[in-house]
Amino acid sequence: MCGIFAYLNHRVTRTRKEIFETLVKGLQRLEYRGYDSAGIAVDGPYKDMKDGHICLIKQRGKVKALDEELYKKDTIDFEAELDNHFGIAHTRWATHGEPSALNSHPHRSDKNNEFVVIHNGIITNYKELKKYLESKGYEFESETDTEVIPKLIKYLYDNRERDDISFSTLVERVIQQLEGAFALVFKSSRFPDEAVATRRGSPLLIGVRSKNELSSEHIPIQYNNERAVFSSCSSRVALSGHFKEDLNEKNYRNSGQAENSDNSDNCLQSTGHVEPVEYYFASDASAIIEHTNKVLYLEDDDIAAVVEGKLSIHRMKRSAGEDPVRVIQTLQMELQQIMKGNFKAFMQKEIFEQPESVVNTMRGRICFETNTVVLGGLKDHLKEIKRCRRLIMIGCGTSFHAAVATRQILEELTELPVMVELASDFLDRNTPVFRDDVCFFISQSGETADTLMALRYCKERGALTVGVTNTVGSSISRDTDCGVHINAGPEIGVASTKAYTSQFVSLIMFGLMMCEDRISLQTRRMEIIKGLKVLPEHIKEVLSLDQKIRDIADELYQQKSLLVMGRGFNYATCLEGALKIKEITYMHSEGILAGELKHGPLALIDKHMPVIMVVMRDACYTKCQNALQQVTARQGRPIILCCQDDLESMKNAYKTIELPHTVDCLQAILSVIPLQLLSFHLAVLRGYDVDCPRNLAKSVTVE
Repeated sequence: MCGIFAYLNHRVTRTRKEIFETLVKGLQRLEYRGYDSAGIAVDGPYKDMKDGHICLIKQRGKVKALDEELYKKDTIDFEAELDNHFGIAHTRWATHGEPSALNSHPHRSDKNNEFVVIHNGIITNYKELKKYLESKGYEFESETDTEVIPKLIKYLYDNRERDDISFSTLVERVIQQLEGAFALVFKSSRFPDEAVATRRGSPLLIGVRSKNELSSEHIPIQYNNERAVFSSCSSRVALSGHFKEDLNEKNYRNSGQAENSDNSDNCLQSTGHVEPVEYYFASDASAIIEHTNKVLYLEDDDIAAVVEGKLSIHRMKRSAGEDPVRVIQTLQMELQQIMKGNFKAFMQKEIFEQPESVVNTMRGRICFETNTVVLGGLKDHLKEIKRCRRLIMIGCGTSFHAAVATRQILEELTELPVMVELASDFLDRNTPVFRDDVCFFISQSGETADTLMALRYCKERGALTVGVTNTVGSSISRDTDCGVHINAGPEIGVASTKAYTSQFVSLIMFGLMMCEDRISLQTRRMEIIKGLKVLPEHIKEVLSLDQKIRDIADELYQQKSLLVMGRGFNYATCLEGALKIKEITYMHSEGILAGELKHGPLALIDKHMPVIMVVMRDACYTKCQNALQQVTARQGRPIILCCQDDLESMKNAYKTIELPHTVDCLQAILSVIPLQLLSFHLAVLRGYDVDCPRNLAKSVTVE
């Protein structure tokens, strides 16, 4: 949800038009995350403005509308060349206040735009902050939680104890008063060409681009207790008893560029002459990759400051066991991976990438010659996992369905009880967690707010934590004890497809690794490994049915409701297929456990209700046939997903989608793909934006 993008050029000449184009393109790369308005903040001078003025341009609707609005401003000197400049941009997904230009970001401190900020996340104590600031005479113009942030930094600046206070010091004091989740980028006319960024519970990364090789790819962190203290601490301004923690003397330790000490050895490109350099701040690597593959991921409560082209990282205090450096990493992502190519939508592209994405998930982990499975991120913890009392699988939405899909086979292969939990419900119940539990946290983005809170809950109780995520450097991948990167490649469409099948395969591989030394399970284990070997070819066969599925969509797209039924290994297929249909077609759809048909859902069945049934040749085949008979007896016209040789199911079907037969626990990977395709075609026929469904976001970073 929401998207942050900011660009700073230092001693790199850019016209204002080029700066605008960079900012707008960055926002366009983030459109897939979901949003309803967009905005930009850039510097003067303009034709009728003084130097140093910050101009805000904000627009409801798509980034394209913002781009068009920019060029309506005849006061802007587009051809002006700027050697140094910092611009910020944002796409907003409404949480507090309706979608509007006034509620969109960047938000400002006052009518002179002295401080402006862009924000992803949610400030949970904004009401008390707002009440306090209003009592001090600060006027608010939006309905958002974010606006308290620029007002607060303005208040702190107005009441500063010395004139040479640094920008990052102000930001440090601000975030000490904030509760909730945030990624923030600040810009100020009081600190021209300086950038300050920070995060807590919401992703933020910095890209670095330089013509010359970087002087260092390891940035030491500067801690307050290693620096000089302000000489005028005693004259500090305490805010209010309403705050969780009043400003106190320790908060006034120099947390920006140290005013009374030399930080030159702790900054990127800090010694001697500063080379030309460009910095890109973003909530997602997809906005940066076309500019640079050198990125630095910020940790919670890091404060990154760029002053005179030098990047430094600050923290208030050192925690036990904390890594005292931040490493600039090299992204493996390629620009072509985030381009649509010849496909109509990213979702369609990602569905058709699944033969390759499951191969990438297995690559280097399964050796089909020796039938060995090694997940490098888990091997050092395997003995501890085998000794645990139970496995707890935690996720939201599609990631939860991946856990449901693999629960049965994990119980079989590990011989451990497996709990599958929705992260939000898991927290609501204060679920008992023990030190001998192993908790899996499944998330495509690695930033899902509910899943992250469940992770912290389990860590506090001493459980071993395992991450399963698609995003290197994400919060889940950093905060868990160990984990698996599913390696599905960038997923741009809001409705997850290839990440689901790669999560599925990753969890299957975990089960195979757990039972490698179980003699009684070797036959079953070999059967699954053989099934994984031919899985990519089977997926290609399923994708070849695209036109047939398109024809079925032609009959269904005007319907208002759709039921999807199955059981056993394919129950999760029904849940996931129904979710895909809801997400992008806005039809009501429901995934039903076929064993529950007579306990309510059968009342819905008649000749007008579209029903999709998943009937595969596995242990539940006879039971699924019974459910099929009940549907046809009530004049239902089922569309059946079945195996290619299943004549029994075909004769009772209104239409069939015939799939290759594979080992039972992998059949659900093949059966979900037709439902992914069906949802895509239904959405196209209904005229909707497949990649950006209304009200939804790719990365859900708030509760």
